[in-house]
Amino acid sequence: MKNRSFLSLGILAVAMTFILSGCSPVTLTSWKNPKVNEQISKVVVWGMFKKLEYEKPFEDAMVAYLNSKGMKAISALDFLNPNVKYEYQDLERMIDSVGAEGILIFAYKGIDKEKDYVPVSTSIYPDYYNNYYGYYNWNYPFYGPGYNVVTSGGYWTTTTVINLTANLYGNKKDELLWTAQVSITDPEYVDTSSTEIAKSVYRDWLKSDILKFK
Repeated sequence: MKNRSFLSLGILAVAMTFILSGCSPVTLTSWKNPKVNEQISKVVVWGMFKKLEYEKPFEDAMVAYLNSKGMKAISALDFLNPNVKYEYQDLERMIDSVGAEGILIFAYKGIDKEKDYVPVSTSIYPDYYNNYYGYYNWNYPFYGPGYNVVTSGGYWTTTTVINLTANLYGNKKDELLWTAQVSITDPEYVDTSSTEIAKSVYRDWLKSDILKFK
């Protein structure tokens, strides 16, 4: 009989309040289970987040990218009702019905914020950087060179990092195949940033020999 590890993770995954962005730097640190050699090509993407306005665009963008790479990815919201708590056997039956070989679950792990001070700096550059007359004036022997002074800095910046955990379970035995800690810096939009996450996940799966190609 299959164990219930991925179902237990779903029960424990709780509130998420975050906004993801398109060009946000993504950091991914992963571990592959050395005792399992199972490979997948069909996967359910499940964002276990509290709010549907986060879960749906997150799953849809992840699915779109993975499908573009030749996989068969399915959003959990396409066949699971988020307002229903399923029994284990019912959940297994529904996942089996879509032909999934793996279940990729994302859970929210918190936010880190860092403040950094940008010190004051002064730059001096010649007038000819402004326009062609400035360059002419700089070179003409009867006109002396001029300089512009630009001061910048002297303010604080705040960096926001969203932390997620990603777990990939094989549907055959419900064994953990792969896990990763994912961090997104200064996020803004859900769909575009989840695409960046999908790229990092896919690259890591290739490196870890998790994907099955027909």
